[in-house]
Amino acid sequence: MVTGLAIMLVTFVAMEGVAWAMHKYVLHGFLWWLHKSHHTRHTHAFELNDLFFAYYGLLAMLFFVFGSEPIDYRFWIGAGITWYGVAYFLIHDVFIHRRLKVFGKTSNPYLKALNVAHKVHHSVSGKHGAEAYGMLWVAPKYFKLAQVSRRKKQQRTSRGAILN
Repeated sequence: MVTGLAIMLVTFVAMEGVAWAMHKYVLHGFLWWLHKSHHTRHTHAFELNDLFFAYYGLLAMLFFVFGSEPIDYRFWIGAGITWYGVAYFLIHDVFIHRRLKVFGKTSNPYLKALNVAHKVHHSVSGKHGAEAYGMLWVAPKYFKLAQVSRRKKQQRTSRGAILN
């Protein structure tokens, strides 16, 4: 059981690297025609990019099926992929893109930096020239950008309070 949980945790962490590489080289590469729906403003609930959930869901399901009788390392790999998918949905779709209006604004430095990194990624609408391809790992420069943004907001707020 402990070994299985370790495999699940290692898989979860490794999925950040897999997601980064897939996003940079596949989604912004030969599958851009699917992913560009995510970089385009729209009013509908779903986008072609959502098909990637099905891909990772199918992958996790196969690991579960082939690792279930008896439970072996493949089962735990499937669990790690699944937990990464849950984290992706909650952070990317719910928190960052607000596809479900569950989370409000946050003062958490990590979540602010994550949001800034994602906004920087989406500031480029084309296939090339984007940065910040990961989901959970945030480069230090985005923490700095988030701090600068917070300070500017505080200055605007304090100036507004003086004028009122």
